[in-house]
Amino acid sequence: MTHRPYPKPASPWVMRQRWHNLCFMHWPIPAALLRPLIPPGLEVDTFDGTAWIAVVPFRMSDVAPRFIPAVPGLSAFPELNVRTYVVRDGRPGVWFFSLEAANRLAVSIARTWFSLPYYRARMSLQREGETITYASERIHTGARPAALRARYRPVGPVFEARPGSLEWFLTARYCLYVQGLPTVTETYRPDAPLLRAEIEHPAWPLRVAEAEIERVSMTEPVGLTLPHTRPLLHYVEDIRVHVWNPAPIPT
Repeated sequence: MTHRPYPKPASPWVMRQRWHNLCFMHWPIPAALLRPLIPPGLEVDTFDGTAWIAVVPFRMSDVAPRFIPAVPGLSAFPELNVRTYVVRDGRPGVWFFSLEAANRLAVSIARTWFSLPYYRARMSLQREGETITYASERIHTGARPAALRARYRPVGPVFEARPGSLEWFLTARYCLYVQGLPTVTETYRPDAPLLRAEIEHPAWPLRVAEAEIERVSMTEPVGLTLPHTRPLLHYVEDIRVHVWNPAPIPT
């Protein structure tokens, strides 16, 4: 069974990353609430008619371009993203509303190179046994406030998502879409070209998780309120990721 819904690019990847202590926190949300926030060239992807939004805290290491060694102070840092799911030309992918990092230079490079909505944040990640205590508070100049404070841990064995399952829908995403670099008042630039960046990694080694979420306001800057329901939680200990350059999507 292949873990990809379509083949990876034949061209070489340009950046490597390693992700650790990741928690997928997923909430169901009506697709109609997401539609105004997504470029017209993308379709909001749904599972049994329901869209999903995720808050994903984790830690990165070995973040570096191909053939270049990791740089101390630049290649390892906590990250936090807010994402939903979209599809174009039969390729399911990720749409990021925001990404946070504590490293000023990493934020600047990501905003410039990938046109992603990265923001500086004050962040911490501490581990005790299998429990991760995570905190993030956005401090990016001119950006709207956003924060997460939570503790999470795995509570089940490792498994791979079954094709066609909800877990597969939420995690089997091997590209991301961007349309220009948004300002603090919009989620994309309508005058910019729509781009797709391919990514590659093994099948997610998922574990069911539990969490105590003290505060989560990560979706408020884009005008979305998370439902007052318990999120669907999955934990990933470690995974290696390769990233390709964003490229315009043929019309």
